[in-house]
Amino acid sequence: MHLLGWIILFTAIGGFLSALAASVFLVVPDRVRTRVLPHLVSFATGALLSAALLGLLPHAIEAAGVSKAHELGMTLLGGLLLFFVLEKMVLWRHCHADVCEVHVNPEPHAHVHGHHHHPHSHAHGGAHDQRRDRASAMLILIGDGFHNVLDGVLIAAAFMTDVHLGIVTAMAVCAHEIPQEVGDLAILLNGGMKPLRALTLNLLTSVTSVVGGVAAYFALAQVQGVLPYAIVLAASSFLYIAVADLIPGLHRKVDPGSGVWQLVYIVLGVAVIYVSHSLAH
Repeated sequence: MHLLGWIILFTAIGGFLSALAASVFLVVPDRVRTRVLPHLVSFATGALLSAALLGLLPHAIEAAGVSKAHELGMTLLGGLLLFFVLEKMVLWRHCHADVCEVHVNPEPHAHVHGHHHHPHSHAHGGAHDQRRDRASAMLILIGDGFHNVLDGVLIAAAFMTDVHLGIVTAMAVCAHEIPQEVGDLAILLNGGMKPLRALTLNLLTSVTSVVGGVAAYFALAQVQGVLPYAIVLAASSFLYIAVADLIPGLHRKVDPGSGVWQLVYIVLGVAVIYVSHSLAH
């Protein structure tokens, strides 16, 4: 298959799968979603760390050469600072501080299925302000679209370095998108959207990754020398999401049993990406 075909296929699959999985999660019983979602977040944490440290960074160093290690390190640092700034602008993370717990603790949204009975209820059970709920829903769509375009760019950069690395990168992106898409859908419904409209808009924003992937293919193809740096940028995004977003959420569970299961699923996420990458080579 042509390289562009691989990029379109996997950016589209990632977008559709994450949106589809999120829609399925919203129709399962609340107790099932409450039990499964934290494990999925732990798995995504391990997948992101493994993809960044065992896949992307070694490939970038190999492609650029050890002599460029200092520049690659600066790119990694710059990427972490960039995503910090983007998060401050409420574009990188899919939510803001008032509702971010939805990614790892969906219980506050158990009422979303019946949200038409509580038109003024807020996602986190605080102030009854419907306008703020609607603003949160719009903000989610903007942030989601931006985030997924950038995901597409990172997946394309990985594919242009190595097809197998692209597949592993797409898997890691999909792993962390699913729990976040579940939270996004809950916020859209809480903002007053009808379920069909919320699902449609969520799907449309998810497949913007295809736009990012195609744009990156044509842009990066003209400047092959920047590919290792694009790969390092992808690694920095994975590291930032795992360390600054997902892991702090995991620490909210303080009982020993939860900690053990979190570690088990993090290791499982690492193992799946590691084995996938090893088999691909």
